[in-house]
Amino acid sequence: MFSKTRSLLVVGFLVCAVTLIGVAPLAQAGSPKEIKIGVLFPLSGGLASTGALIRQGAELAADIVNDKWPNLDIPMAKWEGIPSLGGAKIKLIVMDHRSDPARGADLAKRLIEDEKVVGIMGCYNSSVTKSVSTVCERYGVPMINSNSTSPLLTRRGYNWFWRTTPDNITFTVDLFKFLEGLVEGKVRGVGKIPREELDDLAIAGEETEYGTTGAELLKEMAPEYGCRVVKYILYAHESPDLTSESQAMQAANPDCVLFIPYVSDVILYMRTFRSLRFSPHIIWGQDAGTVQPDFARVLGKDANGVITRTVFIPEVAIKVKPIAAQINNVYKERTGEDLSGTSARAFTGIQAWAYVLDKAGSTEPKAIQKACNEIYISPDDIIMLWGGINFGSTTPDEKGQNVLGMGMIGQWQWKDGKNVLEAVYPFDYATADMIYPFPEWE
Repeated sequence: MFSKTRSLLVVGFLVCAVTLIGVAPLAQAGSPKEIKIGVLFPLSGGLASTGALIRQGAELAADIVNDKWPNLDIPMAKWEGIPSLGGAKIKLIVMDHRSDPARGADLAKRLIEDEKVVGIMGCYNSSVTKSVSTVCERYGVPMINSNSTSPLLTRRGYNWFWRTTPDNITFTVDLFKFLEGLVEGKVRGVGKIPREELDDLAIAGEETEYGTTGAELLKEMAPEYGCRVVKYILYAHESPDLTSESQAMQAANPDCVLFIPYVSDVILYMRTFRSLRFSPHIIWGQDAGTVQPDFARVLGKDANGVITRTVFIPEVAIKVKPIAAQINNVYKERTGEDLSGTSARAFTGIQAWAYVLDKAGSTEPKAIQKACNEIYISPDDIIMLWGGINFGSTTPDEKGQNVLGMGMIGQWQWKDGKNVLEAVYPFDYATADMIYPFPEWE
């Protein structure tokens, strides 16, 4: 009896052991070894340098998620892959849309059908983001956008599109608050500026989704803040000559010139302004071209005094957020440059993807969709000076917008033989006295 009972116990033990031994491999087999994310940005043509910045920011974020970085005080640096997916690594499938919406749509289909990506990040150009997100919506594939700012993108009722960056409405309001601050004497190093020195605006936007929506916003909001639009220009992307447009603005005698440009166009505008000796009181750019390191590098001293909206200024982030300083140092070791608004937004976009995947615990589209709609990423976990990341709406017609984002305004200042982007807004974050007015050409 004892022998029989013992035998049954032994058999039962062996069955349980075999079962338990088999469970772990099966559970591990249920988690992917890698998670493919399609990344679409302009990597050739006039925006190649911009695309390179985006790629560098995105790849750094993926590397930090995938490997252990004990010296970085950010949770994902300890993950070594996505924790809830058994340490699966993020693999970025990078493609060049060449700033072409039709090509972007074709590449999105290829990424979904052939590469079997779980989702897409892109596309910088708002016009390309528009076409790619339409493909994702049709296929039911998640898309997280990090760098496009046309307000219309989150006002289409799409269920598979989310955006981490603030849009042009936020940045345009920031501009007018900044101008009001100049009048009220809130800008560091500048006394109260007479209102009549800032009233007349010239607006120049390129004929793309990004440029036209940005220009229209400026025109619509100007009267609310007591400003007049004395010249309104839409110009072709990558124009070979902008002399007539520049002359038209000069003839209108504006106090402020407001650009919604990509980098090659705004460099050409600035060179043309110099040749015409045209110096308005303020030259402001809606990010994009004016925030790129190439803008300051190519123009040298001629960029001195230009202000630009942005979301990341190293001088501020390093002082306010230790993790931003740490990530910036790693990025600088790799590239030789500080993070810019462009590369920092791309970094944050991939970081959002990583947190969403971890929350979802699955690569199934519906699980990712649910995680996007519920995610909250703490401000302590990101390099931006935002309140965190939480997708929702700020208006009844909006959907999938990070409602915790914040804009900044920086000014290029020539110091010790190089341009430095100093913060001038928000006023509490100012890192230097503002140069006002824009200097006369030497």
